[in-house]
Amino acid sequence: MGILDNFEKGLERAVNGAFAKTFKSGVQPVEITSALRRELDTKAAVVSRDRILAPNRFTVRLAQADFRRMTDLGPALIDELSQLVQQHASSQGYQFTGVVTITLANDPGLSEGMVQIDSSSVNGSVAWTPVVDINGHRHQLVKSRTVIGRGSDADITIDDTGTSRRHVEIIWDGARAQVRDLGSTNGSQLNGSPVKQAILEPDSVITIGRTSIVFRVVAQAGTERSEARRVDESTQRHDMGGFWGPNT
Repeated sequence: MGILDNFEKGLERAVNGAFAKTFKSGVQPVEITSALRRELDTKAAVVSRDRILAPNRFTVRLAQADFRRMTDLGPALIDELSQLVQQHASSQGYQFTGVVTITLANDPGLSEGMVQIDSSSVNGSVAWTPVVDINGHRHQLVKSRTVIGRGSDADITIDDTGTSRRHVEIIWDGARAQVRDLGSTNGSQLNGSPVKQAILEPDSVITIGRTSIVFRVVAQAGTERSEARRVDESTQRHDMGGFWGPNT
């Protein structure tokens, strides 16, 4: 790294530090998105004429207050960030060595309003997993039939007096999903229309009582293969180069 690079990084540290002190509202999701895009562009490496590799594992480090606000948004935030990373990579012609994973981390060394992105490239298999998001909580569907309702004998219990004890079930055959109303008192809706039984597409919304259930199929990292390369120290952030402050 040359003297100019050191100067630019020092300037970036000073600018981000000023942002953190001036803008007390903290980090916004759009600023995390911008930081992830820049991290992709910075770390993308040309392997051959038609192959540009980009990191696929990201750790978003935040100050405690920002970390708490972002985690309160629930798993939908990580889904959105992951989709945006993949969209940016596709538009730039980047390729990944494995599934994209994004993790939020509380970093006590950061001031509110600052973000640090650590990234690496990790080989691994991809496992597609069905989940439902209910009131900000994510539930993985581990059975072929998952019953949802307010009863204690339901697989997923919800606190909603407008639902039956066993209201609906989600059927998963390993590739496709269906929703089936279990003879509930108040009925069920799928994307705003009454439903008895129907195929579930990703991001479908099931409504029972006052509760919305969002069905998703998410990519998760499988067992990493033994040949997965070690992450070179140069791919990790050990300085302030990964900091991004609020945009104004």
